[in-house]
Amino acid sequence: AAHFDAASNRWLVQTSTGERVTARFCIMATGCLSTPNRPNFKGLDSFQGSWYHTAMWPHEGVDFTGQRVGVIGTGSSAIQSIPVIAEQASQLYVFQRTPNFSLPAQNRMLTPEERQEVKANYATIRHKARTSGFGLAADANNQSALEVSDEERQRTYQSYWNRGGLSIMVSYNDLILNKESNDTAAEFVRERIREIVHDPQVAELLTPKDYPIATKRVCIDTGYFQTFNRPNVTLVDVRSDPIEEITPTGLRTGQASYELDSIVFATGFDAMTGTLVNIDIRGSNGESLKETWASGPRTYLGLMSAGFPNLFLITGPGSPSVLSNMAVSIEQHVDWVADCVAYLRNHDYSRIEATPQAEENWVAHVNEMGNYTLYPLANSWYMGANIPGKPRVFLPYIGGVGNYRATCDEVVAKGYEGFALSA
Repeated sequence: AAHFDAASNRWLVQTSTGERVTARFCIMATGCLSTPNRPNFKGLDSFQGSWYHTAMWPHEGVDFTGQRVGVIGTGSSAIQSIPVIAEQASQLYVFQRTPNFSLPAQNRMLTPEERQEVKANYATIRHKARTSGFGLAADANNQSALEVSDEERQRTYQSYWNRGGLSIMVSYNDLILNKESNDTAAEFVRERIREIVHDPQVAELLTPKDYPIATKRVCIDTGYFQTFNRPNVTLVDVRSDPIEEITPTGLRTGQASYELDSIVFATGFDAMTGTLVNIDIRGSNGESLKETWASGPRTYLGLMSAGFPNLFLITGPGSPSVLSNMAVSIEQHVDWVADCVAYLRNHDYSRIEATPQAEENWVAHVNEMGNYTLYPLANSWYMGANIPGKPRVFLPYIGGVGNYRATCDEVVAKGYEGFALSA
């Protein structure tokens, strides 16, 4: 718990072991993907084998050698896990509800010349990342995907595919804004999946078709689609045949039973807000953050929430956060908060709080920017869609890392505009 005491202008923090701490400032550096979406399958307690969640992996590791393993989920964690588990397991069943777009990592050893070039240009690379749209130092193309010929567009996508990573998403400037442009990138990736996966039926099941690319988290993989060519790997479509229950010896769908020694739940996280609302955070009027955010998170700049003085959120909802290179966004928030605390102390202020009007304006701006894009077209954790009962709102800010940084700096330059400061 963390309760604000208005009389002393201090936060009273209590840990799960009963330890109590008071502090002038409370900084929630709790992470955007920290609270696992725990499995809630009927019969899980009856399972006689071992089960794991990718977000709570044993530190000593797990050896699946010779086991029959089921992986439930095909998001980022599953896409990283499945190729490794497949190399150990005697039989791997992948239970997929929604196929995901994934791009090859293309990891390799860098040459001494490449490493030296990066080291010689650190300052330029860092500046480019901090002023870019997504916190990446990749060179963005200012063309629309529809401004070039089909042949040129294919060559461009192929070059980014060969390069690896997320860079294909900055190959053209309108991939998250224009459905027709997005379709060209999505179809390019679909064609690559169909080329890689030998069985046409399996390839079609692995091919996303009902949402634009990047409106769910784009995954990065090493050999993910190739894994489904292995004889010991079976893809199970639980959209057409849902899981009904976990049994003592495995799991059962409506049409089949699967004998399993271990189950891996790759069911993701209660993203961005889950960790914060699971802490009993109460502001100056005694209302909890969970109650305040019942219809969706409300922040100013993703840094503070009105009614919660001296409570800072690192990469909170309403900031670029998960739609950026997280290291760049975390650093920017840490610097901003550190500078803010120093400013308050140097000017004899004991309290800072977002004003309700500034918060209202920022929430409207975040929603306006989100609705300008294709993101609301997907049932993603960006929208809170993976957690039953969670409000369907666009959680991060898509206005760009560089633009957001400039806005935060401008707020400071205007004497912390939108914040109420008091002695």
